Amino acid sequence: MNLRFRLATPEDFPRLLAMVRAFYAEDQIAYDAALVEPGLRTLLAEPACGAALLLEGGDVAEAGYITLGWCFSVEQGGRFVLLDELYLAPAARGRGWGRQALALARDWAIVEGASVMRLEVNHHNARAKALYLSAGYRDDERDILTLPLAVSPAGLHP
Repeated sequence: MNLRFRLATPEDFPRLLAMVRAFYAEDQIAYDAALVEPGLRTLLAEPACGAALLLEGGDVAEAGYITLGWCFSVEQGGRFVLLDELYLAPAARGRGWGRQALALARDWAIVEGASVMRLEVNHHNARAKALYLSAGYRDDERDILTLPLAVSPAGLHP
């Protein structure tokens, strides 16, 4: 049975948020509603930011989701897609749908004009990393570092 997707809309926010919360709990990602919920609402409302794909297949109506965001990198040749989140519900696992989900995300990115897709994976998630590598992603041997930005910059201007 093949996995399918449809683009999520603002009306899908409650069901998508439930899956986001399940994913964060399972993958040990800190859930900060003040950050995640406005970010998800923006993604659903503004196609220029990217897209959320709702996954379904066979007997699993809510198989999971993928969030994709547009980014820019000189090194990557300009505009590229970040595969920000990929979640398969427990009932959707063990069917080969992880690989299919990656292919659906890739195809969406190609149709939308991206030439590169990147993703990040938690160090503790060796199974996901193995899936990504087997699907053609390469390990650039870099770490993602994050700097939360304050509302007003300090020390940059006299």
